[in-house]
Amino acid sequence: MPVWHERTKQWVEDGRLVLLGVTQEQHADRCRLFAQWKEFGWPILHDPINLLKSEAVPIVRAVDEHGIVRLQGPRPETFEEDFLDNSFTDDGPPSEDDHAPGMPDADALLRSAEGSGDADAWRSAGDALAIWGGIGRVDEAVEAYGKAIEIDPEDKYAWFRLGVALRMRHESPGRRDGDFQAAVDSWSRALSIDPNQYVWRRRIEQYGPRLAKPYPFYDWVVQARAEISARGETPIALSEEPSGSEIAAPVREVIVEGAPPVNPDPDGRINRDATRLIEAEVVVIPPRVRPGEAARVHVYFRPSSTRSAYWNNESTPLQLWTSAPEGWTVDTPLMEAEPGVGAESSETRHLDFEVRIPPSTSGTARLDAFALYNVCEQAGGTCLFLRKDLTIEIPIGSEGR
Repeated sequence: MPVWHERTKQWVEDGRLVLLGVTQEQHADRCRLFAQWKEFGWPILHDPINLLKSEAVPIVRAVDEHGIVRLQGPRPETFEEDFLDNSFTDDGPPSEDDHAPGMPDADALLRSAEGSGDADAWRSAGDALAIWGGIGRVDEAVEAYGKAIEIDPEDKYAWFRLGVALRMRHESPGRRDGDFQAAVDSWSRALSIDPNQYVWRRRIEQYGPRLAKPYPFYDWVVQARAEISARGETPIALSEEPSGSEIAAPVREVIVEGAPPVNPDPDGRINRDATRLIEAEVVVIPPRVRPGEAARVHVYFRPSSTRSAYWNNESTPLQLWTSAPEGWTVDTPLMEAEPGVGAESSETRHLDFEVRIPPSTSGTARLDAFALYNVCEQAGGTCLFLRKDLTIEIPIGSEGR
């Protein structure tokens, strides 16, 4: 889009051209931040579930004033000659529907799906719920896509969109344990059905190991904010801050930097978090790793809302230690999370690291890890330094990314 934006500015100002973008990004606010940074003055439609069924990006189409596609994949240097300087007649087929489309009726689509037993009908209901239903109806979207898959287990679009809906719920107050891993599993299943889907592959690589990354996905965010602020504007706020694998640069080898870290509790003497004041969720990407390849492990830590738990930010930060078996490589065996704002806070904390599995590994590999943290039983209540033991399971098999 930036190339076309720069090349077409004058044509847009002269009223000869109207630009419209469609983005396959999971997060709409990241699209808005990018558009603000590049000063796009034209609308961008957000299509997180790939309704357009685009297999690759970017796709450029030239559409005339009659709504007819005249050029597919036009070239910027010949666009004026090939398109703008031409006059077109309305030689398309007559429209069967003259009224402008409105927002789909999700409830009507659900009723129709329930009586049809048709996978397409359930997927359409899921689409309406995921796109127009808001986060309050994401559970129904997940269920609708699940119904479509029950009827047609090879419905690649339902699998991909189920992953999008699960990731949406993972980032919402209604998140459920396992949502992110289930999202990755769904995207991987969609890609196994159709491995030619560039957009789907990139969605997995966004969160996956650096060995599989084509480029850092969101390293532009810091620069964008700085340049927007320098113009005297306020950058668009992001609901989910890119971190870890999303901003990591590609590498060819898993490298452990610096001196070997020291196990912070080698004898296991720190008291365990027996009452689960902090909940932990582990996500492995890809969900099945080929022997000799790498995986990205994401660990989310959340204070228990049922126990009114809070992080204590006035002491040692959250630490995660991973013990690598012989022959394994973990790029960051000891990690620390950034503390929250204020003396106490209740935000989700996310750490992720990369691990390379030896070529001889088979079955389900297991990594032992533990977290150390300062947690308060309630706001202003008793604060404790506790340990949570984790077993990270990594399925090994021939089906990788």
